[in-house]
Amino acid sequence: MEINFTHHQSAHCENGVVSNLMKHNGFNVSEPMVFGIGSGLLYCYLPFLKVNHAPAITYRAMPGAIFKRFAKRVGVKIQHEKFKSPAKAKARLDQNLKNNNPVGLQVGVYNLVYFPDEYRFHFNAHNLVVYGKEGDHYLISDPVMETVTTLTEKQLEKVRFAKGALAPKGHIYYPKAFPEKLDLEKAIIKGIKHTCKDMLAPVPIIGVKGIKMVARLIRKWPKKHGVKKANHYLGQIVRMQEEIGTGGGGFRYIFAAFLQESSKILKNEKLAELSEEMTVIGDLWRDFALDASRIYRNRKAKMDAYNDVASQLETIADKERAFFKTLRKAV
Repeated sequence: MEINFTHHQSAHCENGVVSNLMKHNGFNVSEPMVFGIGSGLLYCYLPFLKVNHAPAITYRAMPGAIFKRFAKRVGVKIQHEKFKSPAKAKARLDQNLKNNNPVGLQVGVYNLVYFPDEYRFHFNAHNLVVYGKEGDHYLISDPVMETVTTLTEKQLEKVRFAKGALAPKGHIYYPKAFPEKLDLEKAIIKGIKHTCKDMLAPVPIIGVKGIKMVARLIRKWPKKHGVKKANHYLGQIVRMQEEIGTGGGGFRYIFAAFLQESSKILKNEKLAELSEEMTVIGDLWRDFALDASRIYRNRKAKMDAYNDVASQLETIADKERAFFKTLRKAV
């Protein structure tokens, strides 16, 4: 049982799953367009949520939010289900495959056997597509992987019912109804306005204010927690930025591509200019990650290293505040 499904590699799992499912159903929507319309770009410091014994930082909207927002704004109806019973979750998956319907799944990363060991950690908000089954092996299109792969029934059940924060609970989702034509113009504007609102939110842990807060904390961590723990926290920032779901710099590049594509659809040259500006900001995020990684790997010679990377974050926050204010006016 194999559905005629075309695998397209992407930078980020949820964007890639949505884009691939849309393409399968005849709508050629790019990954950046999904991300932008779904208002995927965010920054939020979550001190109350610990991942690997350190505060979590997210550079994206909550898992599932991108697809929900995208679908609502372009007029696509989607089906979401979670399960208490692995048997019922498996039955629903098999039913969809028999109906020639590829589906998205939320899974845990730690037990994904086709992932390299260094990328297998306790993170339960990964997304992939199941597009068929051969014997007891499910056919997997994981958009962050170059090629398709497979998981046995037991292996898939294990990642669908991973424990811990953001436990997927067998989460399955797929589009079930489509408009004749996607109204991208209105959807793009709604997506941009929502992102600007999030990034300029008057809340200490969200958006540019959240970036500023983390910069202040980085300056305090060595004295407050000691170098070992401070380095662990700093490493957590870099890991969540660069390794967990594309993160800071990567999401800025995707958003820049969204603005470039949107400038043509809306015939708005200002968006093309802002696309270039966001690419530069993405480069600053990557520079920050590189310098921070040198600290926690003990390869940074400068005594004032923590203050230096904190200053880099403050510069990024200032640039993003100005950027999103300008973007808000551009639409």
